[in-house]
Amino acid sequence: MCAACSPVTTRPAFQPLPEALVLTLEAPPPRITAAAVEWLTGEGLRVARSNTIDGYVETDWYDTRAKRTHGGMGDVPDLAVTVKLRCWADPDVPGRTRLTVEPVYRPRYDPSRTERDLEVAVPDSSGGHRIAQRLLDALKQKYGGP
Repeated sequence: MCAACSPVTTRPAFQPLPEALVLTLEAPPPRITAAAVEWLTGEGLRVARSNTIDGYVETDWYDTRAKRTHGGMGDVPDLAVTVKLRCWADPDVPGRTRLTVEPVYRPRYDPSRTERDLEVAVPDSSGGHRIAQRLLDALKQKYGGP
């Protein structure tokens, strides 16, 4: 029996896209989650959801060209350069975290479909991919990896 376990989580019901970036870091998931939130907000992205216990972070939509955050998709002037980042910090071996960072964009806006239905992994050459890679590089610099 697990008295402290709870089936309730703040993580989404879906898994990261296969194209998401993955890195193993030398720190526990709560520390990596908090560091990811700190780094993202320091870069000007607004964090919409985060939970250190669940190891999850999600930003609002961020226009990489205008350097501006959007709370919803209806007011986004340029879908091609507007991205959302999601981070999953999962336990690896004791004391290590497997961090998955998923930068996505929506090639079109369709209010009749769910947000996730229209999301696509950003191309490697995009501003969203560069932000995700810089996040991983900063965390690897701070915490190291195997």
